[in-house]
Amino acid sequence: MTSNSLLIRSIDCGASGIFAEISAERARWDYLNMAARRLDIGQRHAGETGDFELAHVILGGRCNIRTNAGEYLNIGRRPNVFSGMPWALYLPPNTQYEIEALTNGFEVASCWVKADAEFPAKLVTPADCAIELRGGENASRQINSILPPGFPCQKLVVVEVYTPGGNWSSYPPHKHDVHRVDANGNLLEADLEEIYFYKIDKPNGYAYQRVYTGDGKLDELMRAQHHDMVLVPEGYHPVVSAFGYTTYYLNFLAGSAQSLANMDDPAYAWIKNEWKALDPRLPVVSMAMEQG
Repeated sequence: MTSNSLLIRSIDCGASGIFAEISAERARWDYLNMAARRLDIGQRHAGETGDFELAHVILGGRCNIRTNAGEYLNIGRRPNVFSGMPWALYLPPNTQYEIEALTNGFEVASCWVKADAEFPAKLVTPADCAIELRGGENASRQINSILPPGFPCQKLVVVEVYTPGGNWSSYPPHKHDVHRVDANGNLLEADLEEIYFYKIDKPNGYAYQRVYTGDGKLDELMRAQHHDMVLVPEGYHPVVSAFGYTTYYLNFLAGSAQSLANMDDPAYAWIKNEWKALDPRLPVVSMAMEQG
């Protein structure tokens, strides 16, 4: 794996339609497929989940989603990811759906993975999304859980992360590429594929992400810009946001367990003991933005 295969550049030309996408076949892995799509008011996108479970995460705008499992009308609120909390819809296999945009520039990111168990369709509202402020000093960041471990689905885990300018995220570096349990059967680490889908709050912003393994066989450093994706098939994967720009990334994960169990790089685990205070710029978004 090289940066040419791990960094998936945006295909955004500003028009409606898909502006970022990756398939499991192209990624050369087993689970994750993703597409980010833009629709203008009145435009529709229809699909069917087939053998997959699927999560639609609304990035900005409002929509109706009609399915054979129910109708979800006038959902979404934030005009963009930097202006509010997320809405999402989980759909099980064999579900037909149609998304109708109610606002111009409506954006949705969809991820689907093969599944052989069926759970009920479920709407996720901002009130369902727990906020965690993690880290400290200039390694502070905000995590919003969308489909957290324990969510009623088979494989998908979905979170979104906000990293203020100049801060580190996914730090200290951690990995989740081996399925490990302790003597009592408790999960210590899951073997997960992961997508980082990026948004930056202002033009010209970027983040750097390193993906590396402890044995040095994989060690790539990539500059991710607005609407780019970074694929993490294995290894540690820290991020740093350019000073002056807030970095957002949407994480989709799936693998050996519906979990986020991971292991820190032992060389950097000591850093956690040095954190004393959170960055006062956090939270970037909150439920206060949803009132009214």
